[in-house]
Amino acid sequence: MRSEAGSDADGGSILDLFPRGSSVDSEGELVVGGLRLTELAETYGTPAYVVDETALRSQVAEFRTAMSSRWPNSLVCFASKAFPCTAGYAVMADEGIGVDVAGGGELTMALRAGVDPSRIVVHGNAKTTEELALAVQAKVGLIVIDNFDDIDRLESLVHSEQPVLVRVVPGVRPDTHEAIATGQHGSKFGLDGPDVDRAISRLRNSDRLRLDGVHMHIGSQIMATEPFTEAVRALAEFGEFDVYDLGGGLGARYTRADHPPSVRAWVDTLVDAAEQYLPARARLLVEPGRRLVAESGLTLYRVVSVKRGTPSFVAVDGGMGDNLEVSLYDQPFEATIANRLPTRDSPVFDLVGRHCESGDRLIQGVALSDPVVGDIIAVPVTGAYCFTMSNNYNGARRPPVVFCGDGRHRPVVRRETYEDLLRRDI
Repeated sequence: MRSEAGSDADGGSILDLFPRGSSVDSEGELVVGGLRLTELAETYGTPAYVVDETALRSQVAEFRTAMSSRWPNSLVCFASKAFPCTAGYAVMADEGIGVDVAGGGELTMALRAGVDPSRIVVHGNAKTTEELALAVQAKVGLIVIDNFDDIDRLESLVHSEQPVLVRVVPGVRPDTHEAIATGQHGSKFGLDGPDVDRAISRLRNSDRLRLDGVHMHIGSQIMATEPFTEAVRALAEFGEFDVYDLGGGLGARYTRADHPPSVRAWVDTLVDAAEQYLPARARLLVEPGRRLVAESGLTLYRVVSVKRGTPSFVAVDGGMGDNLEVSLYDQPFEATIANRLPTRDSPVFDLVGRHCESGDRLIQGVALSDPVVGDIIAVPVTGAYCFTMSNNYNGARRPPVVFCGDGRHRPVVRRETYEDLLRRDI
């Protein structure tokens, strides 16, 4: 759904979707992290992921402060599947929060970046023996039990004591896309019904695994707080423990029509419910992912072709190879030309990608100010789930990641080369 060019029903500007502190300079250039986006595009090429590191650190601090002020015995853990980038892990380590990993690759990157192993939570519904062995060897703080096979594997690997949590199904179905709802009965994640009691009993009798508590996660891109209250209440029914991992799921603002709860409102909802239903002595963990990183990132493209008609198309040099959220989750985005923000009179186009799929349509009905070949298009709020799901469809080379802030920039992931596409051939 398109808003009036340049403003939504509340009069907001597309500038509001870019990282906090972004601006437009006297020549109409969009400036992020103290740098013109057109200049970053010239330096690093397109497509390119850009992360405003200052905005990212500010968002981390907001989550950390909100939790510690309401529940001092708590830990924010970045759900790193949203942005598994070594430089991103290093930011989390430097900011003093934990990290949640869902596989051996994420664990390896987190350790390489200097994340304290004691602040790493390992989860996943199909953890292999190799991945569990890596976690045990690294002495991670918590491993989340998702099934009885996890217990079998861990008991064969652990020789001293490994703290664990049991992931439970709270039976809560939030209003979000089916593909990213995870807390309802029938979910592939966690244990449900009598299986929870069986797992708890078995772990309490284990001489190698130490049951610290329970874990839940109800989904992603959740735009209301009520499901979180319901989920905490459901979690309490599984008994009293030392640790409760409440997961993440707070939605991000992708378009000017979105109005997700604030970080403070989300934390207040969780803590208010914890104060009512959970033991006061317990440690609370939360795992924000999307909301922690989405709004500090953006993607730069270059216009390759403009077709005027019904509809009119603007085709760029990226697409579903660097942003699968549209195809997988029907996630809406907005965009602008980096040096000509739209006006109320700007024409409307479908922004499409270069890949050989009719579904490679990044935005349907976006106002762009007279686009021409060579223009730089900036799509905000791509800091989550774009880099992590980038792919080589049609032989596309995965884009670089550029960190910027305070007028400085640095590449943290290089662009793939054609040689990289051949590197694994035998």
